[in-house]
Amino acid sequence: MASRVVGVGNIIGYVAGYLDLPKYIWFFGNTQFKVLCVIACLALGSTLLLSISTVKERDARLEAPSGKGNGGVMTFFKQVFTSIRRLPPQTRKVCEVQFFAWIGFFPQLFYSSSYIGDIYVQPYLEDNPHMTLAEIDKLYEKATRVGTFALLIYAITSLATNVLLPFFIAPSYDNPTASVGSKKGYSTCVDRFLNRLVIPWLTLRRAWLLSHCIFALCMFSTLIVRSIAAATALIGIVGVSWALTLWAPFAIISAEVSKRDALRRSTHQSGSLINESPEDQAGVILGIHNMSIAAPQILATIGSSIIFKFLQKPRGTPGDRSIAVVLAAGGLSTLIAAYLTSRIKDEVELPEEGAVEEGRTEQDGEERERMLVRSGSFGGLEY
Repeated sequence: MASRVVGVGNIIGYVAGYLDLPKYIWFFGNTQFKVLCVIACLALGSTLLLSISTVKERDARLEAPSGKGNGGVMTFFKQVFTSIRRLPPQTRKVCEVQFFAWIGFFPQLFYSSSYIGDIYVQPYLEDNPHMTLAEIDKLYEKATRVGTFALLIYAITSLATNVLLPFFIAPSYDNPTASVGSKKGYSTCVDRFLNRLVIPWLTLRRAWLLSHCIFALCMFSTLIVRSIAAATALIGIVGVSWALTLWAPFAIISAEVSKRDALRRSTHQSGSLINESPEDQAGVILGIHNMSIAAPQILATIGSSIIFKFLQKPRGTPGDRSIAVVLAAGGLSTLIAAYLTSRIKDEVELPEEGAVEEGRTEQDGEERERMLVRSGSFGGLEY
């Protein structure tokens, strides 16, 4: 659902970028960029206000102290690196995938409209290589709108994927007995119809892997595609990959976090000693996951700058293909991400007995795990 809402926001944003905003809402500014900035500020401010006024958090002051004092900056970084080394197994693999995937995704997000716009301006520059600065500015302004339209198609594809694809994905990373029909002892016609839509072999992990392959193929194709229609189609297809990027990694991580937490709570209720470590905390895990997304963006920016240094031509000069090379280079990294995705399992394995509790046998842990699955403690289907 979060990825679907992101998709709606993307569509609204790209529609705003495509329109001539100063013509309609001049009171926000006299240029497109100024108006977009005001809209972004209003959107961010309103949604932030909504979040802080409705979301309730646990009061950490009411919990027992951890026993660890504030050791300063060095202690903080030591805890971060310790948490990275001790990440849960599935989460570690997801972070590895994200690292290489985002080396490819960041240039695509940043330069897609420029890629489309570059294709648009090339014929005009070849026909008239001696344009004035004002003519060049006007040409690139039109090219920007053409590129934004391609991103609008991209956002629509992404939203459609997030709305429709879950009906075809085989349930994984969830409680296999938690379907509506199994709980109530019957199934409606709608349930039976939806069950027929499921493709048994297409798990979320495999769909994510295929999305990486689709992305890489589209990025490689930018080297040969030189028409607006074909380039727009390429960017639109990439929307499928973006949909899975907004969905799959968070589903896999949250499934592992929730199952480990459910096992720990079950252990606590049984009176056993709990060995809760910081690397099992959702905030720590998602923070490290964000690091695995942010770090490759820095690398992608540096790599893109090097490519532009050697290949990019001055603005308004015909024959510039540097953006396509940057996008294709990102496709290479995404192939590594596809390989790493193939190593992820389709089910979350619960932690070893010693990592969760002390004083119980391995056989007791396995029996409790089976009971936990049967109890439906994990809620409904989580893809």
